Amino acid sequence: MDPSSITSLLTADGSAVLAETCAAFTPGGELKLVEQLRRRYDAAVVTAAITQASLRHRAAAKFGAEDAARMYFTPDGLEQATRTTVGVHRAARIAETLPGTTVVDLGCGIGGDLISAARAGLRVTGVERDPATAAAARANLAALGLPGEVVVGDAEAQDVSQYDVVFADPARRADGRRVFDHNAYSPPWSFITDLLSGTACVKVAPGIPHEAVPEGVEAEWVSDAGEVKEAALWSGKLYAGTTRRATLLPGGATVTTAPEAESAPVGQYIYEPDGAVVRAGLVTAVAAAVDGWLLDPRIAYVSGDTLVSTPLASAYEVIEELPYKEKALRSWVRAEGIGTLEIKKRGVDFDPAVLRKKLSPKGSASATLIVTRIGRDAVAYSCRRIAP
Repeated sequence: MDPSSITSLLTADGSAVLAETCAAFTPGGELKLVEQLRRRYDAAVVTAAITQASLRHRAAAKFGAEDAARMYFTPDGLEQATRTTVGVHRAARIAETLPGTTVVDLGCGIGGDLISAARAGLRVTGVERDPATAAAARANLAALGLPGEVVVGDAEAQDVSQYDVVFADPARRADGRRVFDHNAYSPPWSFITDLLSGTACVKVAPGIPHEAVPEGVEAEWVSDAGEVKEAALWSGKLYAGTTRRATLLPGGATVTTAPEAESAPVGQYIYEPDGAVVRAGLVTAVAAAVDGWLLDPRIAYVSGDTLVSTPLASAYEVIEELPYKEKALRSWVRAEGIGTLEIKKRGVDFDPAVLRKKLSPKGSASATLIVTRIGRDAVAYSCRRIAP
């Protein structure tokens, strides 16, 4: 995206076109709207306005409708931006530890983290190498009435010694594809580890291997509404003395220790730990929370005989154990009149969507089928999901 496509919307005339476009925008109606607007306005400005209207519509889920309606985006910038709930959590942690401190955001994108940090009272500077994305970040701070600056530049070339905290969000995409190997990040992992030798917070993919985290650095896995969003590495004055942490938003429940837990046969309930807890390797914390045990020492399912409400896991009541055979499962679905079938699995290689199609649920009842491995054997349980 050309930076001028954003800056053209920041003028009085461009703002008027954008406001009219957003007011009339409906998904799927872009072509008709373009035709109407081009009769009265410059084609380039109309194209820029239509793009922003579409991006704002999509951004509402990540930034909230009120902020998204005033912000500016690029397609890649929106895709890679931090969800507001996660950004607010991270900014609050920095602000609580180092209130009013200076933060430089290397690779700030469209400014999602800058916004959260500025609102937390931190003094922010963003660095972004793509001019169009930098223009969007700069415009977003201004649109939301927040202090801070954004400069165009390369993260690796910045002198970060003048800032108290360095935040970095290395690029995890190449040629339009998501990068899972931390050694393929940009800036490179060696640059990231250098940052972590000081006071820094680095956003990384949740699949980061535990062994890749430098010594003396905390890895925090964060989920939002049950979906694992990212991991963050904390160092220097932001290091809280623990190596692993799982944080569950929006409630903010957190766990840092993994006590020992035994393994035993299934009880009355099965607990499925939140994904952040699993990624952090803290599943046994769930067993401790529910006075339970592991179904298998290598599988992230916990069982127990008492129903305990915990933000760390979802609970399922075990109705019966079933043979893990397609014919037997199909008979179970038919006999129980199951039409809505949720299938959960761990440690067993199959596609739940394919199995669901084969079982052909058609009734009015609903159920959860949990399939897992215990030892070398695959086992299945008919369950009822417990409402939180």
